[in-house]
Amino acid sequence: MLRRTIPAAAALLVAGLLAAPPGRAQERFITVASTTSTQDSGLFGYLLPIFLAKTGITVKVIAQGTGQALDTGRRGDADVLFVHARSEELKFLAQGFSTRRYPVMYNDFIIVGPNSDPAKIAGGKDAASAFKAIATAKAPFISRGDKSGTNMAELQLWSESGLDLAAIRGAWYREVGQGMGAALNTANAMAGYTLADRATWIAFKNKGDLQIAVEGDRKLFNQYGVMLVNPAKFPHVKTADGQAFIDWLVSPDGQRTLAGYQIEGKQLFFPNANDPNA
Repeated sequence: MLRRTIPAAAALLVAGLLAAPPGRAQERFITVASTTSTQDSGLFGYLLPIFLAKTGITVKVIAQGTGQALDTGRRGDADVLFVHARSEELKFLAQGFSTRRYPVMYNDFIIVGPNSDPAKIAGGKDAASAFKAIATAKAPFISRGDKSGTNMAELQLWSESGLDLAAIRGAWYREVGQGMGAALNTANAMAGYTLADRATWIAFKNKGDLQIAVEGDRKLFNQYGVMLVNPAKFPHVKTADGQAFIDWLVSPDGQRTLAGYQIEGKQLFFPNANDPNA
């Protein structure tokens, strides 16, 4: 009886495999390690269905700080990186983990804080001076503390303020070790300040008593780049489909699509793939 049952079961299994929808076995997808800002701002929710409709390629996103995303690429656990820390991206290239970086788009950082403004920085244009005033007032400051592009920009601003953060930090300086949304929520709860990317701020629903305090400083410029993880180091990288995603992002069609993403009539990202210095 067993001799008859086993072949019958095997035949049913083969028949089931043959009858399975072909799309399931042939699904095309890539893994993109990207910043929390592209996720939290809603950009990917808008962008990726458009790319899928045009190419049939699904994009699976790992949303994490830029430092973590670059480490994901160094392990070969992603096909493409979409990040925003140019100096760290160039190191990634120099280490041979990618062979080319493509500028894609930009927006800017802003300093947000409570309407009460204990550091008296509202309306200012100098981000480093604002950080110095926050430290002098010992007003609550919320740092992402997660090696993200935003966290790197924040630490650079502390350096440019002329203050030694390691020496002056106290209970007023809080690291959350999480993404932008969590940092904004904490700043709202503590009536504190934080550095945010403008796109996540516009999309953020729990603004509460927070307002933009400082904006417009050139130091707050926020550039995004995209890179294919080097298939010479990691042969499993989906080179053709990953490059197809990059090529679309920097194409006229992709750039128009990026520019078209708005919330409440406000454009969140500004394409600049043709800027050789970006």
